Amino acid sequence: MGEPQAKRSKLDVPEGILFGIGNPLLDISAKADKDFLSKYDLEANCAILAEEKHLPLYEEMIKKFDVEYIPGGACQNSLRVLQWVLEEPERAVFSGCIGEDEYAKNMKEKMAEAKVRTAYLVNAEQPTGTCAALITGNNRSLVANLAAANHFKLDHLLKPENWALIEKAEYFYNTGFHLTVSPEAMLAIAKHADEKNKVYMTNLSAPFICQFFKKPQMEVMPYVDYLFGNETEFGIFAKEQDFGTEDLEEIALKTAALEKKNTKRQRIVIITQGADDTIVAQDGKVTKYPVLKLTSDEIVDTNGAGDAFVGGFLAQMVQGKEISDCVRCANYTASYIIQRSGVSFEGKAEFK
Repeated sequence: MGEPQAKRSKLDVPEGILFGIGNPLLDISAKADKDFLSKYDLEANCAILAEEKHLPLYEEMIKKFDVEYIPGGACQNSLRVLQWVLEEPERAVFSGCIGEDEYAKNMKEKMAEAKVRTAYLVNAEQPTGTCAALITGNNRSLVANLAAANHFKLDHLLKPENWALIEKAEYFYNTGFHLTVSPEAMLAIAKHADEKNKVYMTNLSAPFICQFFKKPQMEVMPYVDYLFGNETEFGIFAKEQDFGTEDLEEIALKTAALEKKNTKRQRIVIITQGADDTIVAQDGKVTKYPVLKLTSDEIVDTNGAGDAFVGGFLAQMVQGKEISDCVRCANYTASYIIQRSGVSFEGKAEFK
């Protein structure tokens, strides 16, 4: 397996070039009101795991609001965006754990439509995971009930037919959310990437990951070639790592300089900050990239903006494009997605 970053055209990207694991969730999305958020003790902009008190929320929102079902979970979202940009089928492969129910059936159909190859682990005892996306104005509150997604096992990856997919891939993307489920699966992939000089990427994903899953997060970190996250997540990460600064550019550089196993390439850190410039730390310096500006009237739903950003970035990356092109496409896909409800598409991607 040679250096993975060969330049290719869209048509030359091989099947299965990118392999991702994450928590497959069916997003149940609806416009909600402040009273509903207060009832369940939710902030207008949050990403949390459901506790006991949140469990009735799903049923209630289905009854009360006009809901939309979209396959979700951060990693699945990113891979669907990548496929939308690339068009050629099954360039990305996704693995995670689902149940054996209507939600799972719905998700499999939608993932097939999105042209993502799936290698799901099925757990008949558990319902398929769901994520409530409650939209109030330009804010979104995400409440994930992992259910089956919480039962992913490393053994599933080690099955010959699944490990063959890992052997074939040149790029790997796992969300930080998976640290709550199977850090050992993430490590197995990260170590494989390191041994074969392939590209391993992950995401800070949410402030609570940086706070409460710090140990597994820092076990994976030495293998990380590309690290994504937004300004809030990196702010918390810097605090937890005692960086002693709140300056995002400094935080990006300090994160890039953390210990790294594969010394053939330096870590690249990408920080998104909503409508403000995207910060990229690479080779000891910071570059800022402008974001496509939208008016508040054009913004429909910011849920999935970060996932879409990563999907656009990866779509260029697997073609061996420069970081500047990866970020340009990432900002295009993020801008496209926030003008729609949920991570959904119409027609072809128009990125040039």
